Amino acid sequence: MASLLERALEHHQRGRLGEAESIYREVLQRQPCNPDALHLLGVLRFQLGQPVEALAAIEAAIRLNARVAPFHNNLGIILGKLGQAERAAASFRKALALDPGYAEAHNNLGDLLQGESRLNEAMACYREALRLNPRYAEAHNNLGNALMEAGRPEEAVRHLRHALEIRPRWAEARNNLGNAYLKLAFLEEAVASYREALAFDPGCLAAHSALLHCLNCDPTARPEAVFAEHRRWAERHALPLAGAMAPHLNEPEPERRLRIGYLSPDFRSHSVASFFEPVLAAHDRSKFKIHCYSKTVQPDAVTRRLAGLADQWRDIWRLSEDSAAGLIREDRIDILVDLAGHTAGHGLAVMARKPAPVQVTWLGYPNTTGLETIDYRITDAMADPPGATEHLHSEELVRLPRSFLCYQPPEDAPEVGELPARRNRFVTFGSFSSLLKVTPQVLAAWATILQAAPGSRLVLKSHPLAHARARERVLGALAAGGVGPERVDLLGAAPGRTEHLALYGGLDVALDTFPYHGTTTTCEALWMGVPVVVLEGKTHAARVGSSVLATVGLRDWVAASWEEYVELAARRARNLDELEALRRSLRERMRSSALMDASGFAARLEAAYRQMWRRWCAAGPPDQR
Repeated sequence: MASLLERALEHHQRGRLGEAESIYREVLQRQPCNPDALHLLGVLRFQLGQPVEALAAIEAAIRLNARVAPFHNNLGIILGKLGQAERAAASFRKALALDPGYAEAHNNLGDLLQGESRLNEAMACYREALRLNPRYAEAHNNLGNALMEAGRPEEAVRHLRHALEIRPRWAEARNNLGNAYLKLAFLEEAVASYREALAFDPGCLAAHSALLHCLNCDPTARPEAVFAEHRRWAERHALPLAGAMAPHLNEPEPERRLRIGYLSPDFRSHSVASFFEPVLAAHDRSKFKIHCYSKTVQPDAVTRRLAGLADQWRDIWRLSEDSAAGLIREDRIDILVDLAGHTAGHGLAVMARKPAPVQVTWLGYPNTTGLETIDYRITDAMADPPGATEHLHSEELVRLPRSFLCYQPPEDAPEVGELPARRNRFVTFGSFSSLLKVTPQVLAAWATILQAAPGSRLVLKSHPLAHARARERVLGALAAGGVGPERVDLLGAAPGRTEHLALYGGLDVALDTFPYHGTTTTCEALWMGVPVVVLEGKTHAARVGSSVLATVGLRDWVAASWEEYVELAARRARNLDELEALRRSLRERMRSSALMDASGFAARLEAAYRQMWRRWCAAGPPDQR
C-alpha cells in the first residue's frame, strides 16, 4: 500500500492530478481509514478549486491522526481560503505546537495575520520562518510585502531581491519588487521590474496595469508607444473575457429614467472622492437612478457619506470579477462608469465582461483604458483638443463643455494666510505632487528656476521623501543643477489632511510636474491661494493642469515649452503684488468658476449620458447590434 501511495504522490507532484486522484481513491477503497491518503486527497481537491471537499478530507485525516503537523498546516490554508480566519490561525498554531521548527506554518500564520492588518505579528512570523530557513523565497516575498505595507520600502526591496535570488523567474515577486520601487518613486527600476514580471508571466494583470501607470510619468515614452501598451493590456487580459458577454435586454426607451452605475475602488478618503462626491450629490434623481459598485477594501467616513448619497450601494470587493459583472447585469444598469482606469484595485476585468450596454471611463486615470468594451471617455476640449488625441484612445472621446472636472474642497481646509515672501523676504516654490512624477527632467527645470530666482527656496512634499534613498536622489539631481541642499526642504507625509493643506501656507508659487500633471494637488494649491505654473504637453495627462487653470481664468500661467516654463515661474515670482492679489482672490475665482459648479456640471454630464443612451437605443434590437 505504501508503494501505491508513493506512485500517487509522484503523479501528484508532476501535475498529473487525475491519475493521482484515481490512486488515492483506490487506496481509500482498500483502507478507508488511511489518514495519509485522506490528507493527500484533500490537498489535491484544494488544488482543483474545491475547498469544501478538501476540508472534509483533511478533517477526516486529523480525526484519524491528530499528531501530524502538515495535516493542521494544510487545514489552516483551506480554512483561510474559506474565510474562517480564527480556525485557520488555531490550525497553524497547532501545527507549530507539534513542530516548532515548521517554517511553512510560521509563514502561513504570518500571511493570515497580515490579511488582518496585524503587521508586527505577521513580520515576526516571517522572520522566524527565515531564521529556520534563510532560503525560503515565499517568506522573503511576504516579508517584503508586509514591510511595504508598514511604510518601509527600502527594507522591502532587500527581501524581495533575496526572494528573486532564490527564484529568479518568479513573476509575483518581480511585480512586488516593482511596487516597492514605486513606493520609493524609482521610476526606471519600477518599469524594469514590471517588464521582467511580464516576461516571465504575460498574464500578470497587476504588473501590466502598474507598468501603464508608470509609463504615464515617463518623459521618454512616446505617446503612441504608451497607447500600444494599453492595447496589449486589453488583448492579454480583456479580450479573453469576451465569451462572458451576452446581449443586453435593457428597455431601449431613449427618454426613460436611466440606471447609472459607478464602479470604483476609491470610494474613500481619496482624490477621486473630491471630484465625484459633488456630482453624486447633484444628480437629477427624477431622471437618473444612481448605483455605486464599491471595490473599496477599507471603508471610512467618506465611504459612509458616499453610500448615503447613492440610490443603491453595492460592496463588491469580496466578489470575483465574474460575480460582480453578473450582479451589475442583474441590476439592469444602463450606463456603467469606470472611475479608476488602470489605477490600483481597478475593475477593468469587470468592464471587459460588458455587464452594461453602454460603458464609460471618467476621472480616475489620465489615459485610455485600451478596452473595446468601454465605449466613451469623458474629457474636455482643453485636456483633449479636437483632432489631437483621438488616435491615442480606444474609446470615443466625449468632451464636456467648460470642464471635465468638478472639484469639492475639503471642509476642514485652513484659511488662506498672508504671502510668505512678504515675511520671509524670499520666494518659496513648491510641489506636493507624487514624487513618481518628479522626473530628472522636472528636477532640472526646477533647479534652473531656483537659479533664475536668487535667494528662492524649494519645498517638496511626498510620501517617498520619508526615505533616505529617495531624498538622496532628489538632492543629487538638484545639486547637479547648481542648487544645494540648504535651499531645499523635503517633507514626507503630513499627519492628516488639515496639516497637509496648512503646508501650502509656506508656498508662494506651486510648480506642476510634467509630462504627468497634478490634478488634486493643483486644485488644492489654488484653494489655498497658491497659483500653479504648468508646462502644457500633447497628451491628456500633460494637459489636465491646463484645463484646470483655464477653467479658473489662469490660462496665462500655462507655458508651451520648457524654456517658457522656467521663464514664467521666475517672472511670476518677482511680482509680489500680483501674487498677493491672487492669493486673496483664488478661492472666489474657484467658487465662481465651472470647476465648482456642481449642479451645472451634473447637468452637462447627464446630457452626455442621455446622448449616449439615445445612440444605443437607435442602434436597434440586441440581435442587430
